[in-house]
Amino acid sequence: MLKSLLAGAALTLAAGAAMADPVEGTWQTEVDDGAYAYVQIVPCGTKFCGTIARTFNAQGEYKAQTLGKQLVWDMEPQGNGAYANGKIWRPSNDKTYKSKMLLSGDSLKVSGCVGPICLGQNWTRVQ
Repeated sequence: MLKSLLAGAALTLAAGAAMADPVEGTWQTEVDDGAYAYVQIVPCGTKFCGTIARTFNAQGEYKAQTLGKQLVWDMEPQGNGAYANGKIWRPSNDKTYKSKMLLSGDSLKVSGCVGPICLGQNWTRVQ
């Protein structure tokens, strides 16, 4: 009986891991204002949010004031690797923009938009 319970629990955990959205994980941003970050993207309800997990500059890893701050929020999955209707915060100018993302393998194109004009970065999956 115990073996059956443990086997069932293992299958449930494996199924949960298999159902994780492909955007979940840690992503490295491009350099902006001399620094870059690792952003941890996780579910937040039915949407996705990203928090600054680690920060780096030319000297290596350092403890920026932005550590632990939310960088991305309310990203809604649209299918086919697209996410939309979110927000993104740019620490270098302390502004928040409408945002969208497009996932392709281990690359995530993240865009911040003002009206129809969008600027973006290509983030790379760390894990």
